[in-house]
Amino acid sequence: MDRETFHNCCSLDKMPRQIHQQHCSSHFIEYIESEIPYSKFFKNYLIPNQPCMFSKKFTENWNCRKNWVTVDGKPNLQRLLHEFDETPVPVANCSAKEYNSNPKQIMPFKEFIQYWREYIQNGHSSPKGCLYLKDWHMQRNFPGHNTYKNPIYFSSDWLNEYWDTLEVDDYRFVYMGPKGSWTPFHSDVFRSYSWSANICGRKKWLLYPPGQEEFLRDCHGNLAYDVTAPVLQDKGLYAQFEEACQPLEIIQEAGEIIFVPSGWHHQVYNLTTRYEDMLRMMQQLAVEDTISINHNWLNGCNLDIMWQFLQDELSSVQREIEEWRDTMDTWHQHCQVIMKSCTGIDYGEFVSFLKTIANIRISFLNSCPRNADNCEDLLAESLCALGPHHAAFDLQRVLQIFESMLSNEDFKRLDPSALSFKPEDLLQEIREAVHTIV
Repeated sequence: MDRETFHNCCSLDKMPRQIHQQHCSSHFIEYIESEIPYSKFFKNYLIPNQPCMFSKKFTENWNCRKNWVTVDGKPNLQRLLHEFDETPVPVANCSAKEYNSNPKQIMPFKEFIQYWREYIQNGHSSPKGCLYLKDWHMQRNFPGHNTYKNPIYFSSDWLNEYWDTLEVDDYRFVYMGPKGSWTPFHSDVFRSYSWSANICGRKKWLLYPPGQEEFLRDCHGNLAYDVTAPVLQDKGLYAQFEEACQPLEIIQEAGEIIFVPSGWHHQVYNLTTRYEDMLRMMQQLAVEDTISINHNWLNGCNLDIMWQFLQDELSSVQREIEEWRDTMDTWHQHCQVIMKSCTGIDYGEFVSFLKTIANIRISFLNSCPRNADNCEDLLAESLCALGPHHAAFDLQRVLQIFESMLSNEDFKRLDPSALSFKPEDLLQEIREAVHTIV
């Protein structure tokens, strides 16, 4: 990031965030054919929270594109079996519904491959249903595989940076699915960004901009499971469905990477081959086996959306247990516990998250290595590549959110033991670090 971009973006806290859009602004997606400056991606897609697609040129040198795919573009099941064999993997049943998702089980990778082969041999059907290997932390389990390289456009990834520091989790996933596999309607964890690269196969994405999901709730407030289901035409059950805009429909080819912005709800299918498009036109939908790599991620550009999401989630919890407010001295602490059980994070951990991100950037600016060749790890390499002004932008955004939190009544009610430091002290450190760049 250059100095001009930094100064232009430091006023983000004063810009009204259009989270609750009421209409799709367009029904096409911008296509990035070849390398563009990071600053252009930052200005055109991250800041305005707009989707885009990267061409297969961005993945053509990935090892998984070479090793996991046969010459005819199909998953190389034999090679995959050789690499992962007995590895336990999470597998969802797309033929069954459990709440608003698909039930999951853990099975050995070789058992899933055996199922997949039998599924193909049986004309893409099975009494076990349509099973979909999804949300597999392959990168965390096999860090030395060098399967793919995270593009620089997605390298400012606070979510995985934080959980890598804790060494307990990450939000990098591999998906492998046979014909008929799909993902129900949802938005991503913490309202994060996501990027998804097709290693082989094709997908159809249905995307709705933020706010449109409110028209896709039933009379009980539940989000639709399948936005293409006929039941949504029932006005008694989905009274506002007709007010929703038409989704942004995107076909993603093998090798392409889609960028899904914060809060864009979506539904995804493993879709038709080009040859089968004629059959699809005649409503004889055929689909193909697909492998993809997906990351959830967030940074300074959508940190305000995450903070608003947490406030909304806490408010929802408070409404649910309002009747016990006056009977419990620890009611507010219980609300935080319930929120964390539902979302995976509470205000206390959010503060720890911000502190970790800030400390790394303060340390970076204090040392500020001149080039990526001198960096000792991938995180430092990423910070070097993005530059000191980007680190300063990150700190400026942390500062803005911290200031908002300090004025938040629910944050003020936190048990002091939930914080291991004084936020005011960190804010002063941030101001001093940013001042060295400004």
